[in-house]
Amino acid sequence: MTLTQFFQNVLNGLSIGSVYAIFALGYTLVFSILGIINFAHGSVFTLGAYFTYMLTGLAVGFNGVLATTKLPFALPFILALLVGSALAGLMGVLVERLAFRPLRDRGSDRLLSLVSSLGVAVIIVNVIQYLVGAEAYSYRSDPFGLGQPTVNFGSAERPIPVRSVQLVIFAVSMVVLIVLTLIINRTKLGKALQAVAEDTVTARLLGINTDRLILFTFFVSGFLGGMAGTLVATSQSITGPYFGIAFGLKGLAVIVLGGLGNIPGAVVGGFVIGLAEAFVPSQYVAYKEAVAFALLFLILLIRPQGLLGRVQVQKV
Repeated sequence: MTLTQFFQNVLNGLSIGSVYAIFALGYTLVFSILGIINFAHGSVFTLGAYFTYMLTGLAVGFNGVLATTKLPFALPFILALLVGSALAGLMGVLVERLAFRPLRDRGSDRLLSLVSSLGVAVIIVNVIQYLVGAEAYSYRSDPFGLGQPTVNFGSAERPIPVRSVQLVIFAVSMVVLIVLTLIINRTKLGKALQAVAEDTVTARLLGINTDRLILFTFFVSGFLGGMAGTLVATSQSITGPYFGIAFGLKGLAVIVLGGLGNIPGAVVGGFVIGLAEAFVPSQYVAYKEAVAFALLFLILLIRPQGLLGRVQVQKV
């Protein structure tokens, strides 16, 4: 591997790793509050990409109930990204109301909530296919309006070309990560979320509205998932209603690798897996999807609690 290829792989790995990080944060936030994996997160990821696609004024394909449908307006891409992510966040709230709240109110086993979220995920995917078909959808060639397809980080003699959209994806992801970190660590709302994550019952006794915070958590989780879906789609296109399934599984690998319920761990895990995938040789690119889980397996053999996870103390 040449030095040029090395730096190019690092930049590409940081770009996709940052998307893995913000997607995995959606899983982590819900797990830290409820101790449950939200299997519907991957379908919300898919919805975010479709919402943004339609909000930019692009038409549905020739299949599905909404065939050839097009909104009467077209938003600038950044605004469409934010609105589409917000709609995905509202879908996250709906998932909480349908799949988690009824079972939580009845004191049901957490495993039932996990199965319920999986059922909601299947329903969402099938509704998407019913409405817009199963074909792939692509955004406009330059959705961010960058004007140039690549940026050279090297010299004229030894160029290190990186796709401009990859750089924007990295920049947007980092802004989101910084804002979320500031909210959690520097605001009263963030402190309340930390209290609920530590002990829900005690937080409620201290006057914290836990139900409202749980709803907020699902909204933020859905917002992050929807934004991640759009960012990935700008680089790879929307491959169909099952677009988010593979990323959903990879997001699980990220949070386990970083440490369940650990927000910095989700970020580190995302970058580790992104960089590992970027360095897969081109002749083995077909096996790239296995890298995340092979890496997860190896690290958990050495550190079962994950990279930044803490050993859980069992109380008796």
